[in-house]
Amino acid sequence: QVQLAESGGGLVQAGGSLRLSCAASGRTFPTDYMGWFRQTPGKEREFVAGMSWSGGMASYADSVKGRFTVSSDNAKTTVYLEMNSLKPEDTAVYYCKWVIYGPTTYWGQGTQVTVSS
Repeated sequence: QVQLAESGGGLVQAGGSLRLSCAASGRTFPTDYMGWFRQTPGKEREFVAGMSWSGGMASYADSVKGRFTVSSDNAKTTVYLEMNSLKPEDTAVYYCKWVIYGPTTYWGQGTQVTVSS
């Protein structure tokens, strides 16, 4: 089992920045993929950004390219989402996704990001 603890959400004005963190614990080896998704009421959960554990290039949704950056710590047990130039349409609950080879997928509890205009 993998436990995920998300933090860093909050309320920010348009144009501002936030940094989300997702710390993994438990049986995190072998991790395949780490990523971030978001969801607003009445909509499907959508991909935001992700990266392979082996260190390949990160990928981003078109709507966040150039503004958001996904990264991990050296131990690769924490994944971050640096969000800059935030827009009201970025308002959502953000979820961390962690995939173990198999695959087995784990989701964080979600953290609310609210961007005011």
